[in-house]
Amino acid sequence: MAAVAPAVDAEYLKEIELTRADLRSVISSMNIAPLMLRLAWHDAGTYDAFTKTGGPNGSIRNPKEYSHAANAGLKVAIDICEEVKAYHPKITYADLYQLAGVVAVEVTGGPIIDFVPGRKDSLESPEEGRLPDAKQGPSHLRSVFHRMGLTDKDIVALSGGHTLGKAHRDRSGFEGQWTKEHLKFDNSYFVELLKGDSDGLLKLPTDKALVEDPKFRQYVLLYAQDEEAFFRDYAESHKKLSELGFTSPPPSSTKLCGRVIIGVAVAAVAILSYYYADSH
Repeated sequence: MAAVAPAVDAEYLKEIELTRADLRSVISSMNIAPLMLRLAWHDAGTYDAFTKTGGPNGSIRNPKEYSHAANAGLKVAIDICEEVKAYHPKITYADLYQLAGVVAVEVTGGPIIDFVPGRKDSLESPEEGRLPDAKQGPSHLRSVFHRMGLTDKDIVALSGGHTLGKAHRDRSGFEGQWTKEHLKFDNSYFVELLKGDSDGLLKLPTDKALVEDPKFRQYVLLYAQDEEAFFRDYAESHKKLSELGFTSPPPSSTKLCGRVIIGVAVAAVAILSYYYADSH
């Protein structure tokens, strides 16, 4: 049965804003911004522009998919989102996960990312192996991201999201954090990247690829020097990633208005506060 898009009417838009407020409270109080950003990325990052499969459709909640090696640890985020969704059943999982990623960037000091609701849910998961492998180099990054329909600039800008979070050996095979303040969204990922291995912070093969490849390096240099440029490009690239394969409703039907009303879902997820908040 084909997935049906939600009716993005005034009621749905109000529910989106209520959900946004609850996510803001939950993510801030539990310090789980890196985890929620990773969930949004991994749900969207399976998109194949050639076959029109995968993408931000909520399929990562399928046990088959969250059991993929690249998704180790994300069941925690899925469970927290499930508690939020219990208060907002009208919201699709696809919209919920992507909204969580947008809010995660916002509450840690990053740019405001335009969010357009209306994604369809699906439980049809793509085959394993579509997400980036941190042990690979430039050609692998291009193969994965170009398959999604993204550019070299998108690759570098999105990599800057590693300013948030830590890597854990039991999830990714790596241990450490990319920046000194792993819950602050800024351009320090690029500043630290240009220091090489002298600072003791984490540098994966895919991170090093950004300074070794001349086309990637030009953006690393720009973003290290100009945080405003990074924020602008990151917001644009994040929006693209969150909308892969998604045909948004007409602009008039997604105009948000009215006051944001603070929700109560934060109470529902308090029992999950023992989970640690780091991403990878």
